[in-house]
Amino acid sequence: MAGTLKTGAGAAGAERADGTSPGETPDSFGPVGVVGAGEIGVGVAADLALHGFRVVLTDEDRARLAAAATKAAEIIRIAPMLRPGFPAAPPAAAEAVTFVTGSGELAGCRFVIENVTERREAKRAAHRALDAVLPEDTVVAVNTSSIPIGEIASETSRAEHMIGMHFMNPPYLTSAVEVMRPAAASARTLGRVETLARLLRKKTIVVGDFPGFVSNRISHVFFNEAARVVAEHGVPPEIVDQVFRDCFGHRMGPLRTADLIGLDTVVDTLDRLREATGDPRFDSCALLRSMVGEGRLGRKTASGFYTYE
Repeated sequence: MAGTLKTGAGAAGAERADGTSPGETPDSFGPVGVVGAGEIGVGVAADLALHGFRVVLTDEDRARLAAAATKAAEIIRIAPMLRPGFPAAPPAAAEAVTFVTGSGELAGCRFVIENVTERREAKRAAHRALDAVLPEDTVVAVNTSSIPIGEIASETSRAEHMIGMHFMNPPYLTSAVEVMRPAAASARTLGRVETLARLLRKKTIVVGDFPGFVSNRISHVFFNEAARVVAEHGVPPEIVDQVFRDCFGHRMGPLRTADLIGLDTVVDTLDRLREATGDPRFDSCALLRSMVGEGRLGRKTASGFYTYE
């Protein structure tokens, strides 16, 4: 289905007390585990592989895993055209990813990025499974957009080794990652995240640990209000987006960005924020809910606020 997993690599430099190592390389990091073969998980795995990391991508759903192998190959092929400078050539990157079912295959990983669906019970189940197989000092980075990391970590045996690492979509084209450090996370854990991000050519932006964090706490109100302008005032989506592209320098605008994320994900995140905060600002508008009900989810269904090939 995919590439091979190679084990055993000597450290390129002594690790500092804070977990950083200026001389470290992707190979000395060892295999990085990626849990969850959805859109973000596949994007993270491909980004890691293109930067020279060995990757173990795991999912319990064999059909999703098979689709992920195809998608990862496509990303690895096109990403260098869109963002030049990846250290690994596409053929080597493709071979660097192993696709497996079950968390047991992650036992040799010292860094794992969890990307399962944004639901508390799914997160709990994933971390119970990880707790059972990972070495005690493995850093687990939770890629979440709305659930506080401390809440997840409190139900595990590794709170000091858990941190939030919010990759934006698509991961291989972004230059920064939002890092959520709960109170229990150690300096070493933060240092490991900073080293990994540096090797991915990304800045780390460390924020607090609260529902939605900085990015989604603000962006999803933005998406919601943009959809309301379309529904209540009849402004075409392309005009809404043009205002933000041309007047504020946004790359895409709110509605095309919402399509990229997935309108079902946008509504689900708004629901999570509403539940966590009790704030009516996060009540998703009727237009978003009706589009999700009709299966118009954005890019992934080729129809949302825009139509896609």
